[in-house]
Amino acid sequence: MPIIRQDCLFDMQELFEMEPTHRFNAIFSTLELAPLLLIFDKKTRRGAPRELNYGAMIYSLIARVVERIPTIKLLVKRLNEDPFFRFDCGFILSDNVPSEASYSRMITTISETDAMTKVQDVLIAQAIQEGYITEESLAIDATHFEARDKPEASVKKEKSAPKKRGRKSKNEQEEWQEAKQKREAEKTIYEKEIVHQLNESVETLMNEMPLAPKWGVKKNSDGKNTFWFGYKGHLAVSTESQYIVRSLMSSGSLNDGKAAIPLLKQIQQSMPGKFQAGLMDKGYDYTAIYQQLRSMNLHAVIAYNPRNEGEIIGFDEHFAPTCVREHSYRYDSYDAKYETLKYSHPKECATCPLKDDSVCQKVYKIKRSVDLRKYTSIARGSLIWALFYKQRSAVERVNAYLKEYFDLNNVRHRTGKKAKIHFQFVTLIYKASRLAIDRFNSAKKAYLTAA
Repeated sequence: MPIIRQDCLFDMQELFEMEPTHRFNAIFSTLELAPLLLIFDKKTRRGAPRELNYGAMIYSLIARVVERIPTIKLLVKRLNEDPFFRFDCGFILSDNVPSEASYSRMITTISETDAMTKVQDVLIAQAIQEGYITEESLAIDATHFEARDKPEASVKKEKSAPKKRGRKSKNEQEEWQEAKQKREAEKTIYEKEIVHQLNESVETLMNEMPLAPKWGVKKNSDGKNTFWFGYKGHLAVSTESQYIVRSLMSSGSLNDGKAAIPLLKQIQQSMPGKFQAGLMDKGYDYTAIYQQLRSMNLHAVIAYNPRNEGEIIGFDEHFAPTCVREHSYRYDSYDAKYETLKYSHPKECATCPLKDDSVCQKVYKIKRSVDLRKYTSIARGSLIWALFYKQRSAVERVNAYLKEYFDLNNVRHRTGKKAKIHFQFVTLIYKASRLAIDRFNSAKKAYLTAA
């Protein structure tokens, strides 16, 4: 019997095991740094020439993440001691190695612009053009990483005066309502409920994103709360190709669900009609997110989060109707024109003594508008819903890659604005590595096919 040899595709581990020069060339070749270089370009030909090689400095920052060099100080030391590494980064013999202060000033200048976003947009457009991102689903999730800043000591709240007992007078009620409306008007878009994001523009949602490091809390696998002081990275990942299509950084205290609509609106603006479904865990189970997915013609595959809801009589745990003997109706189909889910009679009807009785209804039709959270275009509890939701593990895999291979947790900058540059560099290098891997695999397949 002949041995069947399977093709071994190139993966992230193999990329990092390559020789440094080949690894750098593979990653650098995917990047178009023109938006970044334009920041440091001289406006006129007059005056002294530029002393620093900013292109090589940017490449060296990328190489620092790839080589897992923990600090800028050690990067400068490596550049001084290793001429091969210096040449790989693009420095020539006549270039002086930049100081730590030069790197700090460059990062500060980049943080004042949106050039990093433009570089990432170009890379994703390139991956789409080359056919590596196809019609697939989007998985959205958040991951946390700690800040370098030290948390400020909390201010002790003064004891408020005891409330006056009894019913408020008419004037007091009016004053209380005015104060409440004033407090609501002073809130930022991320302090308000998620539904207010639906009518806001992408620019407003991006500009008002909180970036200051804050205390965050989440439950671990044991059900216990874990705390950290820092930030959250919010990722929208294509499930098959595992590209980070869009990413955001926020304060660690921001609710995960409040970053979903900004991500989706960016995707709707730049890549309309490219994806099939939005896959999220129960932390994103908000009506406003379902409405946004509906406006984008995406299937909503979001785990249901019961909020102090009791048992609903006449329906099962997946909100499918049940018969008088409490057997669940089976999901049959979805009518996109009328946005209606069709359920057919339970399989137990074949042997049920009441199958010919008038109390048994053969078909149920339920409109999505009854409750967008309970009734999605792909019905909860169906096999196809489970298959879609299983693909959500792609974003968790990418989160692990960012921390294991790309030093997401190693933030060396203070303030949220500079930490955002670190986050953007990490996600950019991951995308560049993914595109380099895809190109290697395409070349390998073409070679094997030709052979």
